[in-house]
Amino acid sequence: MAGSISIDRGDRTVKKNKWLLILGIGLSAAWLSSCGKALDRPYQWDQRTSVFKNGYEDGRAQGFAADLCVLSPEDTWEDERVNAEAAAVFDLSGKQVIFGKNAFEQLYPASITKVMTAIIAIKYGNLSDQVTMTDEAVITEAGASLCNVHPGDTLTLEQLLYGLMLPSGNDAAAAIAVHMAGSIEDFAQMMNDEAMRIGATGTHFVNPHGLTDPDHYTTAYDLYLMFNEALKLPLFREIISSTAYTAEYTDGQGNPVSQTWKGGNWYMTGERETPDGLTVLGGKTGTTSAAGYCLIMAVEDQAESEYISVVLKAGSRAGLYDNMTEIIQKISN
Repeated sequence: MAGSISIDRGDRTVKKNKWLLILGIGLSAAWLSSCGKALDRPYQWDQRTSVFKNGYEDGRAQGFAADLCVLSPEDTWEDERVNAEAAAVFDLSGKQVIFGKNAFEQLYPASITKVMTAIIAIKYGNLSDQVTMTDEAVITEAGASLCNVHPGDTLTLEQLLYGLMLPSGNDAAAAIAVHMAGSIEDFAQMMNDEAMRIGATGTHFVNPHGLTDPDHYTTAYDLYLMFNEALKLPLFREIISSTAYTAEYTDGQGNPVSQTWKGGNWYMTGERETPDGLTVLGGKTGTTSAAGYCLIMAVEDQAESEYISVVLKAGSRAGLYDNMTEIIQKISN
């Protein structure tokens, strides 16, 4: 399919914890590592239990997926005005899929990756930890988004989360990863373990920020699973609902530093009008030349029902919001 990623994983093996993933009324062994068995590729849709694939009614499934919106790769909605490579809308209250296009196509997520980075930091980190930036957290790739923290700067983990999500700081992502896991590689393993735990089986991460790598990919459906998990965390909701945040911290010489970071969601900054009857609760953008323009966000209707909407690989920033407006309008149709 045009726009998909061809990935040669070679002899790469991914070690996973010994967990059993229960989907529907069937059992599917998702990964094993404690007995030494390694996986050389992520699980595909046809390796999930047949009940998860076929045994649902009106977009619902039992067991593991009872509280999730479920759709099959064969499910698709036609809308010529949705020209992004992938897009979907999920009704969190009704557990229904409102729209889906290429929801299981593996694509580059760009900075939407940082949703998983935030999940790991909030769930497993100490938010009051003092994190000192090291050289390992320096990002030198041209065009990479930064929150402009430097080696020697000391911030709390919570402050770095705002730097991660609002200005989409790749440097903040790297600092969080090194602080929590000791290295980018070990933190990526934490991300992959968490993705598997929540059922995001079409995903593989190699870094905490989303800079392009052939082995770093996900799907629109998996991003829904991640964002749904993130919305369970009050601090995550607080961060993504913010349009600006001022961090007060110290540099390597102990001097006070103050930075104000601003978010880039056009609906929240007023650069794009939100469709009538809807409120954008917050989200995460992502852009690279390989990923195109991407956005995932939470939306609320007038009845306070919540939805997750995602657009991947739009051709331009304006086109991204054209696509997003088109799909979230389907909430009230």
